[in-house]
Amino acid sequence: MFYIHKKFIAMKIQRIRAEISPTKVEKAEPLLRLEQINVTFGEQSILENINLSIYPNSITTIVGPNGGGKSTLLKVLLKLQRANSGNIWHSKGLKIGYVPQKLHLDYSIPITVAKFLALKPNSSKSDIQQALALFNITHLSQNSMQKLSGGELQRVLLARAILDRPQLLVLDEPMQGVDITGQTELYQLLNKTREWLNCAILMVSHDLNIVMANTDEVLCINRHICCAGSPETVTGDPSFIHFFGDQFANNVAFYSHHHNHHHDLHGDVCHGQCRH
Repeated sequence: MFYIHKKFIAMKIQRIRAEISPTKVEKAEPLLRLEQINVTFGEQSILENINLSIYPNSITTIVGPNGGGKSTLLKVLLKLQRANSGNIWHSKGLKIGYVPQKLHLDYSIPITVAKFLALKPNSSKSDIQQALALFNITHLSQNSMQKLSGGELQRVLLARAILDRPQLLVLDEPMQGVDITGQTELYQLLNKTREWLNCAILMVSHDLNIVMANTDEVLCINRHICCAGSPETVTGDPSFIHFFGDQFANNVAFYSHHHNHHHDLHGDVCHGQCRH
């Protein structure tokens, strides 16, 4: 009976993903590859031996606990922060669009959405109009940035990120401050963006209730890679089903965190007995 329950959940995820994300991802040469990335702050290890490949037209989602190194990994990938060791390789001429977790605007200076988008170098009026239309925010073009809702702001930031038609779109918590209805709509728009630009998407997300239905690959990190693979593979992990099965059945999507080791309260790998 438990096996049937797990199989039903996996089939449910597959059906939802097929409806929302019909694009078939075919593995080719990666757009970007990270090899044996290590980051430390003083004596504290932030990232340990991270290997990651991003393929064309794929959606990869990074999940994990707070303080697990997710945002640091994005910064290293974007070369906003140096790794202490490891290699980063990317395809020639790779364009990357980036939506940060927080936008720092001087709200004492009023600026409209259209003018904000025009600040992006080499952006034409035609590009801006297309981006506004893609994210269904043409009607907001003359609105003040200061008066946008959380969902509206995220759409504007996404529109800005695609103005130069990147091959890779990197998003740090894109659903932050967005209600559940808005999250579903934004995920649908991201799939639409992937099809329109034929780009890959890499995002950090805590929205586990719907993320599994909208991604091709899941990477769970807590300083190191804990588990990785397709949503069906990750959510089918026995330890995950044991601890989160009922909650998962109700919400459709969580990630599994299967280990052959344990963490202490600070996230470090225990080599003896852990205290939880």
